[in-house]
Amino acid sequence: MQQVFFDLGLVILAVLAVVIWRGEDFTSVVSLLGHASLLSLGMLVINSALGFYQRIHNRSLNQSRARAALSLVLALPLTYGVFSLFPQSSTSRETLAMAAMAGFVVVILHRVYVVHSMPQSMMRHRVLVFGTGPRAALVGKTLKNEDPHVDVVGYYASPNEAESEVSAWGILSKHKSLTDTALELEVDEIVVALVERRGGSMPLRELLDCKLHGVRVVDVATHFEKTKGQIRLDSVNAGWLIFGDGFSQGGVRTAVKRLFDIGSAVVLILLSLPIMLITMLLVVLESPGPVFYRQERVGFNGRLFNVVKFRSMRADAEKDGTPRWAAAQDDRVTKVGKFIRKVRIDELPQLFCVLNGDMSMVGPRPERPYFVDQLTRQIPYYAVRQSVKPGVTGWAQVRYHYGATLEDSAEKLQYDLYYVKNHSLFLDIIILFETVGVVLMAKGAR
Repeated sequence: MQQVFFDLGLVILAVLAVVIWRGEDFTSVVSLLGHASLLSLGMLVINSALGFYQRIHNRSLNQSRARAALSLVLALPLTYGVFSLFPQSSTSRETLAMAAMAGFVVVILHRVYVVHSMPQSMMRHRVLVFGTGPRAALVGKTLKNEDPHVDVVGYYASPNEAESEVSAWGILSKHKSLTDTALELEVDEIVVALVERRGGSMPLRELLDCKLHGVRVVDVATHFEKTKGQIRLDSVNAGWLIFGDGFSQGGVRTAVKRLFDIGSAVVLILLSLPIMLITMLLVVLESPGPVFYRQERVGFNGRLFNVVKFRSMRADAEKDGTPRWAAAQDDRVTKVGKFIRKVRIDELPQLFCVLNGDMSMVGPRPERPYFVDQLTRQIPYYAVRQSVKPGVTGWAQVRYHYGATLEDSAEKLQYDLYYVKNHSLFLDIIILFETVGVVLMAKGAR
């Protein structure tokens, strides 16, 4: 809460400092105070939606920078809108807006600094796992291996669990109630990780008491959704997907997404047109064959369409007719192809697929029918990803490296399910900003 008040006050002080420095009268200062407060609240909403006030788990510095850049972009129209309502005075709107933007920049820099430079002891997130069975063991192992800011304080056994699969030293004593144990250990969160929840397995009254004392209580699926940005296949069921929030595909969201797709695709095509023309020339000069590579992919609701890319492999890359994923050191890739794949230039023609409505700017990666048939049979809920249009980039693409195995596809599906469940214009913008970082760092390309 102190962080919120600090950020609220910083923008207000920056604007008022300019007004006082310019010698405005008391009436102007009081009038401006309301506008500065409105601007501060808008900034708070933006930064809250971008996750700057949440406890950081595994967000990289580049991801925080992307959110910071997005926050500043969104602050521009907000600042203009607020100060267009301010009555004329000797202090120009441009000066006030610059002061407000300076406050924004300081706040954003402070946010990034706090979440990545704060002492480790202040960033610790203390988690108690309720359960000692296989699901509890999985939660503990995953958190310890993947999240350096989490302390698993121990496992509290359910009365109906037959056997334990966690280390004996980690099992907490049952001489104290769950509530007393959680409060004594200063637990931030309890993750309910039980395979069987019926027959008195969960002490509902104690869990409610923990929640009333400020301890967050979540099930396994919700825990991974909120902290990792994924819906884990090993902890989710059809009931959780059906009765939980999300998976909204309303008409307004569809219309907004389509307008966003068209606008962003047009802008990117205009900006990248010189690059595309040079790439076309290089592809023609290096090897015989067509400039563009067209391949059938599975799109929205299983509809087939042809995705278009710059050709990065030899023309006879699949002369035997058998579809294959690209390998890490694939000898089918040309020299030009190796470069354009590394910096993702080969995917620029997909922007035209966005314009004609086959793809979206953000969504799950479109796969070939051959692989979709295989993966749908072998991975549960794989077909859910087809309930939205495939994207040029996506949540899975910025969170996970290139997948070329069944296991990789299952891992990426967990991020795709998160996107399908939680997709919004705001999330789309965040993914696009993070994609810039992925491209600049040349991560995951093959």
